[in-house]
Amino acid sequence: MTETPVRPAPSSPERPRPAPLGPDSLTWRYFGDWRGMLQGLWAGSMQNMHPKLGAAVEQHSRFFEERWERLFRSLYPIGGVVFDGDRAYDTGREVRDYHRDIKGVDAQGRRYHALDPDVFYWAHATFFVGTILTADNFAGGLTEADKRALFEEHKQWYRQYGMSMRPVPETWEGFLQYWDHMCRNVLEDNKATRDVLDLTELPPPPFAPWIPELLWRPVRAVLAPSFVWLTVGMYDQPVRELLGYSWTDRDRRLHALAGKAIDLVFRLVPERRRKHPRARDGVDRALGRIPSGTALVHTPERNLPPAAQRSNPMHYCPVHAERRA
Repeated sequence: MTETPVRPAPSSPERPRPAPLGPDSLTWRYFGDWRGMLQGLWAGSMQNMHPKLGAAVEQHSRFFEERWERLFRSLYPIGGVVFDGDRAYDTGREVRDYHRDIKGVDAQGRRYHALDPDVFYWAHATFFVGTILTADNFAGGLTEADKRALFEEHKQWYRQYGMSMRPVPETWEGFLQYWDHMCRNVLEDNKATRDVLDLTELPPPPFAPWIPELLWRPVRAVLAPSFVWLTVGMYDQPVRELLGYSWTDRDRRLHALAGKAIDLVFRLVPERRRKHPRARDGVDRALGRIPSGTALVHTPERNLPPAAQRSNPMHYCPVHAERRA
């Protein structure tokens, strides 16, 4: 299938391209795994608790009008920053440029811009910590050495966006201090966060539009509190306190058991099928299963924005969608 490029970002002649992550990295091993979906509610709420990011979501995002579609299509370019090889830098700049016009003033009169380096890095920090949480909770766990290696890789990952490295801590210990400071002193309980955590009106996913509301309603009644509970178990204690959640020893034990059960189930899935299509695509190129110059895989049409929004430069919207098995 011939594919029209998705708003490619021009390269900067002054700045050499940073080296992309590759198949020898721990990030390739753990990021892009379908188990990462289990921390999606955590990532969305943690991002939105940042005052400036939460305001941007409230005033600009269509996430709450198309929750599933927005989530599933975002996985493609976000995953591409890790798995697109020598094209990862272009993908990173595309992702960055979707945020150029997201700016304004929040309800308290505070100005914000999505490309504020502190705001943009916070979103990336949640992707990094989310990778650790996925591995720790649902994929057998990580050693301290693994976490330190992932931290060093997350800096290489972040360089693909072409953003300032000023907010990025130099060391793993510095990052832990940064994360604790954000959780205790910066994050806010706001409308965007509460809206993300409210799954009571969640529609059926776009890959199963045939599910009737009569059947989906009881499924949602079970899924909604279960996913919130799973999410609360991944919050740092200061965040639980901020949002008013309690967490008991019994919750902790049940959460650990649920994580082990999920890990056991995924061990039955072929390793290649545990990966998201964009991640699997990168692995296939790296291993020579497909030619290195093969067109990147993009989101299926069912995940695209509404027709009236497809020319909006804030949206990832490939002209042609392609899936490979």
